[in-house]
Amino acid sequence: MFTLIIGNKNYSSWSLRPWLVLKMLDEPFEEQQIDLYLSDTKARILAANPAGKVPVLIDRKLRIWDSLAICEYLAECFPAATLWPDDAGLRAVARSIVAEIHSGFSALREHLAMNLTLRHINYQSTPAVEFDIARIISLWEEHLPRHQADGEFIFGGFSIADAFFAPIATRFHTYNVKLPEQSQAYVDHLLALPAMREWYGAAQAEGQRA
Repeated sequence: MFTLIIGNKNYSSWSLRPWLVLKMLDEPFEEQQIDLYLSDTKARILAANPAGKVPVLIDRKLRIWDSLAICEYLAECFPAATLWPDDAGLRAVARSIVAEIHSGFSALREHLAMNLTLRHINYQSTPAVEFDIARIISLWEEHLPRHQADGEFIFGGFSIADAFFAPIATRFHTYNVKLPEQSQAYVDHLLALPAMREWYGAAQAEGQRA
């Protein structure tokens, strides 16, 4: 059984990605959570991962400590799940999108931080934020129509790209970002997933415990 070490569900967008993949795989795993805002947080994370970050996936003696690396590993462990598209060209595009999310959209991260217990807060715009939002919308509006016959995810069936877009969807929901109809339908679809409802419920419970 896998063990996934994550941060607070209310805030940790990086943790959500591999957690959602594991849930969509319907694979059993043990979840260990480290509160990111306690006096012993740093020590606990370093004990789990010398790189000092979460998430971390443990598979027997193997530790993987980057959200993309974890998702790639899961794709290799479960090839029948097609976490990347079967087609080589689409797979390259999906990987490009995921890499762009993984290393980019810094303005969005800074100004629209993931916070699931906030409700429809109108964000303060900047040109950099609007550029990031426009880029994300352009990806959705380009790829969703091409694959809608195969399903409601970005490439039809669920993929790692959707797991990486999920935290962005939460941000757009929290900060009341206005979207075109098809992009809004995609956000609604992601947030309505049973796994995402479970994540939201746990995030709400964290707030009640604080």
